[in-house]
Amino acid sequence: MVSGLRKRSPYGKSVTVAATQRSEMMKAMSDRIYIRDLALRCIIGIYPDERRERQDVIINVVLQGDLSKAPTTDAIEDTINYKSIKKSIVRMVEASDFNLIETMAARILDICMDDPKVQRATVTVDKPGALRFARSVAVEMSRDRSS
Repeated sequence: MVSGLRKRSPYGKSVTVAATQRSEMMKAMSDRIYIRDLALRCIIGIYPDERRERQDVIINVVLQGDLSKAPTTDAIEDTINYKSIKKSIVRMVEASDFNLIETMAARILDICMDDPKVQRATVTVDKPGALRFARSVAVEMSRDRSS
């Protein structure tokens, strides 16, 4: 049983405020901004030959949050500023020297979740050519405000 104040829905049914808030949160979670195929070069890997020269990584990010106000106001303050998030990701990745793409993905998630308007983020980091006969190896990780 969900605890919370009860109120009448427009359809005459009694619902809890907590359920209404959850519904609003789910709506906000359906709004998404995509940063696709961000191609960067960095030191990444565990083997000596991987640590000598920069390698390609391809980063994809999905930022979820309530974007409903932005179309009305047409103001950057009412949306997720994906340009500033992208700049932070580029700065961090290009200066990094992680062993694992999992670590890189987690740090990118930290950058995304630093923006209070981001309610959930999903990051995929691809490392092309990491395995023979495979186009790429990738890791995908997600975080949300509730966890």
